[in-house]
Amino acid sequence: MEAVHTGKLQSGYHFDLSGGALCLDFANTVSHRHLPQRRAEHLDSYADLIAFAQQSKLLPPKLAASLRAHANRDHAGARRAFRRAILLRESLYRAFSAIAAAKHALSADVQQINNFALVALRHRKLARSNGDYRWEWQSGGSDLLDRILWPIAESAAELLTSDARAAIRECGAPDCEWLFLDHSRNRSRRWCDMKSCGNRQKARRHYQRAHA
Repeated sequence: MEAVHTGKLQSGYHFDLSGGALCLDFANTVSHRHLPQRRAEHLDSYADLIAFAQQSKLLPPKLAASLRAHANRDHAGARRAFRRAILLRESLYRAFSAIAAAKHALSADVQQINNFALVALRHRKLARSNGDYRWEWQSGGSDLLDRILWPIAESAAELLTSDARAAIRECGAPDCEWLFLDHSRNRSRRWCDMKSCGNRQKARRHYQRAHA
């Protein structure tokens, strides 16, 4: 599903950030992905992209306001940036879903993630802060609207190259395909969120037993 309108550049949706990694949270911005009649797209515009970034603590309020203003002035640029965001998200989902199923990610998806990660790397700089040094994002110019994608791509590259890759799971609920990192003691976590999918599946099993 591709929706590229910029809209009113405000979004009231509250994203579920239970994936355990920024890149997985971003991949999870579609609900019921493989159920056409129930599929819900939570990124319908560049405004939603900004909302996701703010809720994920990627953007301070001042920068978020700057991106909104920039997108309002450059609707075509915002649409292009939004299309790139969806392209990255779909590659992330396919790659990490394959890994969760103990398969190899498709080379095309890994290359796509690599391309975004290389762009992100070009916007990293060392900066001094309170007598120390840290990495900061250097944004500005014609690619300012892509600023949100850089930490997401960095998160994906780090996850792909870390031991945490073995902890990637896909929710066990039949109507949910969200991804998460299983950090449980014996790696037995089955649900993306126990409060939603976990409780719903428990209630379903209880009903089935009671009416067997």
